Amino acid sequence: MERLRSHRDFVAVLRRRRKVSGDDLVVHYLMPDDTDGAGDASRHVGLAVSKAVGNAVVRNTVKRRFRVLAQRYEDELPERCSVVLRAKPSAAHASFASLDAQMAQLFRAVQRKTAR
Repeated sequence: MERLRSHRDFVAVLRRRRKVSGDDLVVHYLMPDDTDGAGDASRHVGLAVSKAVGNAVVRNTVKRRFRVLAQRYEDELPERCSVVLRAKPSAAHASFASLDAQMAQLFRAVQRKTAR
C-alpha cells in the first residue's frame, strides 16, 4: 500500500465526500475512473490526525496504529482505491483492539459500496 503524499491527492479524495464512519475514525475513499488511464493498480492511503486528537506523541501513536491496521486490511479494499483515514479525537483513547475491529468493518463497507 502506497502513501498519499501531496496535498492535491488528499484534497481529491476528500472532495468526493464519499466516506464511511466508525466511533473513532472516518474513512474517506475515492475510486478513480477507468478513463484516467494510468494503469496503476495499487492502493493509496493517507492519514489525517489533527491537533484535536492530542499532542505530538499521541498523534504519532494514532498514526502508527492506523498504518499497521491499514496494512493488515489492505486486501479488503478494491484495487486502485485511494483512502484517507481521519482520526476523531476519541481515537487517542481507543484500544488497539477497538481500532482493529473498526478498521476491518469500515474497509469491508468501502468494498461493498464500491462494488455496486
